[in-house]
Amino acid sequence: QVQLVESGGGLVQAGGSLRLSCVASGNFFSINDMGWYRQAPGKQRENVAIITSGGSTNYAGSVKGRFTISRDNAKNTVYLQMNSLEPEDTAVYYCNARVPRSASPWYTEYWGQGTQVTVSS
Repeated sequence: QVQLVESGGGLVQAGGSLRLSCVASGNFFSINDMGWYRQAPGKQRENVAIITSGGSTNYAGSVKGRFTISRDNAKNTVYLQMNSLEPEDTAVYYCNARVPRSASPWYTEYWGQGTQVTVSS
């Protein structure tokens, strides 16, 4: 099994910053894509940012230029640096990871428990 544990959420004023961390542990050899998703009450879960094992990144348009995703493969950790936070960023943020397999299905997807980010105006 693979466990993903997020940390770093909290309450921050608009314009402030937070840095989220997600540590993967358990039985795996490597991780392919990792990403951050968020879900506000009554809303669909949406992708925020993804990063491949090679370091390529993609961002949702709403966070591009404000958020930065990064990873430390040696520590099996992915980060999300969130700057210029807005009240609209308030949500539970979830870590996601795809772990490769040697047979079909070719990867297993894992989710963290989520960490709350609240941005006050």
